[in-house]
Amino acid sequence: MNLFIKNEQEIASLRESCRHLARILDEVLAEARAGVSTLELDTLAEKRMREVGGVPIFKGYGAESGRPFPGSICSSINEEVVHGIPSKDRILKDGDILKIDIGMRYQGMVSDMARSIAIGEVSAEAKRIMQVTEESLLRGIDTLKPGAKVSDYARAVQNHVEKNGFSVVRDLVGHSVGRELHEDVQIPNYVTRDVPDVTFVPGMTLALEPMVNAGTYEVEIAPDDWTFISADDRLSAHFEDTVLITEDGVEILTRP
Repeated sequence: MNLFIKNEQEIASLRESCRHLARILDEVLAEARAGVSTLELDTLAEKRMREVGGVPIFKGYGAESGRPFPGSICSSINEEVVHGIPSKDRILKDGDILKIDIGMRYQGMVSDMARSIAIGEVSAEAKRIMQVTEESLLRGIDTLKPGAKVSDYARAVQNHVEKNGFSVVRDLVGHSVGRELHEDVQIPNYVTRDVPDVTFVPGMTLALEPMVNAGTYEVEIAPDDWTFISADDRLSAHFEDTVLITEDGVEILTRP
C-alpha cells in the first residue's frame, strides 16, 4: 500500500490549498439561506476557487465511468448523506440541514473538507446530530499521532456517535489525500477488519469525514447515480477535515 508520504514542499502547498478552501467554504456557507438554490452556491464556490488559482476537483470527477460529477461542490440536504448534485431546482428552506463537501487542487495539491449547517430554525434532532457529528470528528482527530492506528480513530468516532443514539454510515469512508483526491489509505469511521489497520506516520495527509445518520446506518443511491440517501429517510450530517500527521501529533489543515 502506498502511504503517499508528503515532502516539505508538498505539505506547504497543501497547507495553502486548505487555507484558501476553508475561507471559500466559509463564504459559500454565509450565502446559504432559505430561498437560495444549491446551484447558486455551486457557482459561487467555483468562481472563488478559480479566482485564487485553484481548480474544483469534484467537477468532472468520474468521467472515465461515463457519468462525470457536474458540480464544483456536493450539496446534500436532510436525508441526503453525501454527493448531492447542485441544481437550480433545489431551493433551500427553513428547517433544512445543508451539507456542503468541497475540494480543490491548488499548486498541485488537493484539499478536501465538508461542513453541515442549519438553514433557519431546525429541529432539536437536527441540531444534535450536527453537533455530535462534528464532535465525533474532533474526537477521532485527537487520537492521531505517529504510531496510532486507523482503528484508534475509528473507535473514537464510532463510540461517540453511538453513545448519543446515532449511527455511523458504513458504505462510505475517509481516505488519504493530497496528490490526488482519493489516495490508497481508507479511513472508516467505525471499527472493521475489512480495511487494513494502517499505522500513521509523519507526512501522511488524510481527509477524515464521519457521515452520521439519525436512524439506520444503511444508505441507498438515488436515481441520479450520485446522491447517497439514508435508507430510512431520516436526517444525516457530515463533517470533514484534511489533516497532517506531524512528528508529535496532528495538524488540522482546514481549520487554519
